[in-house]
Amino acid sequence: MQELINRAKELLANGTVARVLGWKKGDLSYNCEPAFFETAEDMENFVYDGFCGANLSKYMIEASKLEGKTLVCLKPCDSYSFVQLMKEHRVDREKAYIIGVACRGKLDIEKIKAQGIKGIESVEGAAWEDANDVLTVKTFYGDKTCNWSDAMLERCHVCKGKEHVIFDEQIGESRETKDADRFDRVAEIEAMSPEEKFAFFRSELSKCIRCNACRNVCPACSCRKCVFDSTKFDSAQKANTDSFEEKMFHIIRAFHVAGRCTDCGECSRVCPQGIPLHLFNRKFIKDINEFYGEYQAGADIDEKAPLTNFTFDDVEPGIVAERG
Repeated sequence: MQELINRAKELLANGTVARVLGWKKGDLSYNCEPAFFETAEDMENFVYDGFCGANLSKYMIEASKLEGKTLVCLKPCDSYSFVQLMKEHRVDREKAYIIGVACRGKLDIEKIKAQGIKGIESVEGAAWEDANDVLTVKTFYGDKTCNWSDAMLERCHVCKGKEHVIFDEQIGESRETKDADRFDRVAEIEAMSPEEKFAFFRSELSKCIRCNACRNVCPACSCRKCVFDSTKFDSAQKANTDSFEEKMFHIIRAFHVAGRCTDCGECSRVCPQGIPLHLFNRKFIKDINEFYGEYQAGADIDEKAPLTNFTFDDVEPGIVAERG
């Protein structure tokens, strides 16, 4: 997206911003990662394509402490996280220059591999300028093809919308990607028996290696000191155990972000074990919508969150509410 690069260089040159927060290529072309760029020369390494799935909002917590403004590139779904961090006074709006970048769904290399495509060297057609519906996957065994929609991250199939809730300027035109209901999988799990639910989550969470990637990437996990870093209660344990210790970490973390999670899906995206961690948070979101009325964290800077705004119509604590 040359227009984005040119605009960033212009804002750096005229002193409007002191740095740019965007993405660069990682060790592999499809492993894009967050990065800061401070000069026009640095911007030569800037990239924005289908594999730039990382939500940059949380990086603005530290960027807000630096001198000068930081130009941050936010996709529509990222902008909800930024607003939520503003509500919690974790980022400084005055230290950010927000460019709302267009999105047509982000790609997941694991989705491509799951289609039986092995020995991947690179993926062509993922650049914004290409706008291809079909990707060409270069492999050691020859070229393969894959539909863009079949390679998208799960969260893109249940997209909240392609409108930015906060920005200083916008670049590019987004494309709608939603083709599923984000609560369908939650409803399927709710229909299970208690024994089936426990078996499902035990099976998934037993894969956890306690790398803390989900916590570290989550915009809602922004505490200066995390309870799970404490060694007093052995909560820093990282190995799997016969007592299923890892379930406590994920369940408590889900409670900590209840009512604040924007459903950005970063926890599941970065999990090296492929655990669908977003299902915990989405369950809370579904319950909040049913018990307190529909609410989207980060959608409105002035709207009070249901769990911090008491009304006489609230569900009574300890009572299992009737669902319609």
